[in-house]
Amino acid sequence: MTGLERTLAFLDGATYDRPPFHPIIMRWAARYASVTYRDFCTIPEAKCFAMMKCARDFGIDWVTVMSDPWAEASAFGIEVDYPEDSLPVDRSGHIPDARAASLLKKYDPLGNERCRNRLKEIEEFRRKCGDEFFIVGWVEGSIAEYCDLRGASNASVDFFTDPASMEKALDIIVEAAIGFISLQVKAGAHCIGIGDAFCSQIGPELYKEFAFNREKILVDHIHSEGALAKLHICGDTSPILPSMIQTGADIIDIDHLVPSMALYAGLLGKGQVFSGKSDPVTVIQDGTTESINRSVEKDFEESGYRCIVSAGCEITPGTSLDNMRVFSRSAQLLSHGN
Repeated sequence: MTGLERTLAFLDGATYDRPPFHPIIMRWAARYASVTYRDFCTIPEAKCFAMMKCARDFGIDWVTVMSDPWAEASAFGIEVDYPEDSLPVDRSGHIPDARAASLLKKYDPLGNERCRNRLKEIEEFRRKCGDEFFIVGWVEGSIAEYCDLRGASNASVDFFTDPASMEKALDIIVEAAIGFISLQVKAGAHCIGIGDAFCSQIGPELYKEFAFNREKILVDHIHSEGALAKLHICGDTSPILPSMIQTGADIIDIDHLVPSMALYAGLLGKGQVFSGKSDPVTVIQDGTTESINRSVEKDFEESGYRCIVSAGCEITPGTSLDNMRVFSRSAQLLSHGN
């Protein structure tokens, strides 16, 4: 089976040979492919080369456009530095207050280089690998994007000091994301990921009030475009996990900080699966063959055999080739009920 066929069969509950293997690889992929991280983030051909090389060399079933959260932020006016071989850094252009944020204008993805590059990456994946892999585009969720524009500390205060202005800004962010989603699906993405990382820090009440409906709007739009939706929120999402499932996202990422998936597996609807949740540091980077195998098997069982094999978040650049091979082999050894 191809990575696309395996992933679609798994989501559909149809027969599959093994669960899909979808580790989040960004810095690790660049390092393995001998691509600087600046090039990985800013040159579509470099990212696509690295992702496809890793997918083919390690039995990975997906390729993604993931690298950093600054594409849409740059379209909104944030200025970003790209060091040669480390993470991009936002250096200026942040919005001074919630009132100013409420006056945001929807950006044109085609008028911003980073956004155009994301579309080029998806097109490059379709040209170079066709339906060999499950191709995943990406947008930032409204809370995560607002934090990028205001800074996390300032955004945290805005929830309480000027929620009305904040909500106006969040709606503009969603409106812009909808347009960007449509372009990514048109470019050839099978799925669109929504990254809303900060939501694990705001608690279930604020999540329901500010984030849930906006994530659902994005999920519904992705589905209306004929694509699948993936929701990624880092951290211990246990308090909001039932709501995350209720967004209707087809793939719900689970961080290793969530104690167990067993309590939530019964909430999954038809066509919904988890993805996760081995600890990327203590298990995948620093673990042994035995501990990696044990973690993968435990996660699959806890999920009721409805979990794509992945770590809870990004594979660290310090993860050895041997441990990555073990991780891949652990996924290949799984079958339904095993």
